[in-house]
Amino acid sequence: QVQLVESGGGSVQAGGSLRLSCAASGHTFSSNHMGWFRQAPGKEREGVAAIYNRGLNLYYPDSVLGRFTISQDNAKNTVYLQMNSLKPEDTAMYYCAAGDTSTKRWYGADSPASYNYWGQGTQVTVSS
Repeated sequence: QVQLVESGGGSVQAGGSLRLSCAASGHTFSSNHMGWFRQAPGKEREGVAAIYNRGLNLYYPDSVLGRFTISQDNAKNTVYLQMNSLKPEDTAMYYCAAGDTSTKRWYGADSPASYNYWGQGTQVTVSS
């Protein structure tokens, strides 16, 4: 059973930084893909970063490109999301997700449907 536990959320002022962590158990990072999504009240879940194709590819939407960085530490079974230059529009619940291509069809790094497993979420609030 795969379990994902996020941490590192909080409240910051615009322009500040946060680093989210996602600790995984029962999951082999090197053969699957990991992603970070966010969801604000009344909005759809949005992919903000992913590392896939056995770590060879990264994905960022234009809204966070140059500000967010995803990385993973296979030895610690942990994936990180470094968020810099935060804006009020980054306020959302952030979720870590893991996908297993042997059991889940690939719809793209930004599609929640590509991921089998989800963490409980960590809140990020950015004030102006």
